[in-house]
Amino acid sequence: MIRAVLLTLALLTLAPPAALSQSRVTVPNFWDPRIRLDRPEPGPPRVIRFLTDDEYPPLHFAGPDGGLTGFSVELARAACEKLGWTCTVQARRFDTLLDSLAEGRGDVLAAAVNLTPPIRSRFAASHLYFRGSARFATTRVNAQAELDTRSLQGKRVAVVAGTAHQAYLERLLPFVQRREAASLAAAVTALRSGDAEFVFGDGIALSLLLAGSGGSELAFTGGPFLESRYFGEGVAFLIRKDEATLKRSLDYALQSLWDDGTYARLYLRFFPVSPF
Repeated sequence: MIRAVLLTLALLTLAPPAALSQSRVTVPNFWDPRIRLDRPEPGPPRVIRFLTDDEYPPLHFAGPDGGLTGFSVELARAACEKLGWTCTVQARRFDTLLDSLAEGRGDVLAAAVNLTPPIRSRFAASHLYFRGSARFATTRVNAQAELDTRSLQGKRVAVVAGTAHQAYLERLLPFVQRREAASLAAAVTALRSGDAEFVFGDGIALSLLLAGSGGSELAFTGGPFLESRYFGEGVAFLIRKDEATLKRSLDYALQSLWDDGTYARLYLRFFPVSPF
């Protein structure tokens, strides 16, 4: 599965910019145009070490040549270029990333770690640059731009058991008929077989499915669900709390990358079907 995703992303990377700009992809905006940040004073020369994981496309993964890439990785590199920094990006196992940052084996974490109160108490965080979302998917002929509660009354919705998505349906959309599945693949199979009319799940995973050749008959329906209690506060660069200057520099770089269009270009490159 990951190999197929990597091939898809590699091909999209080679797509002409005009084709990308014409695609109907929602690029999220996390920046308030009324807030402007001053460029921070450069600190002493140093090499900034970014830490990430190499198994979570399209945010961070090993490309066909074995090199690290992905939306978070390339955004980190663009921030370094914007600030004139010399940077390295190192891959570590995902479950070791937080401890590696805390123990000084890197300076910035550029990985899909959802912010939570415990993480905020342990680390400083840059401005958000991404948020996880939940989405409904269905067959292309059944897809709608808007999806309200009336249109979901009594509908059969496949969802992965034991996930935040199941908990959300159970608590906030109890009027749907849940079809609990062991995996997202099983939930999609239920949709294709007609046992379910919708799938409700992780927006990133579903966007990768829809971008692949096997998802051409499926589509998102309605908009994203972003409730932080269920789907996380969002993703930011994480820094140790004693690195206030580093945080200010990253905040400035992220806003600048939004302003000059770099953020949108990278987003279109790695999210041909947006989870938003």
